[in-house]
Amino acid sequence: MGKVRQGNKEPRKQPQMNAKEKKAAKHARKHAGDHVPFLPHDAGSAR
Repeated sequence: MGKVRQGNKEPRKQPQMNAKEKKAAKHARKHAGDHVPFLPHDAGSAR
């Protein structure tokens, strides 16, 4: 008969977001500033 181990570990918490959700959120944050500017860069040269 071996010793009985008493585990004092707490149960693992569920993650707030899974890996796919994390990646999607990171991608959204990274591309949040990607928008078309109101004035194109060559607007001043067309006279």
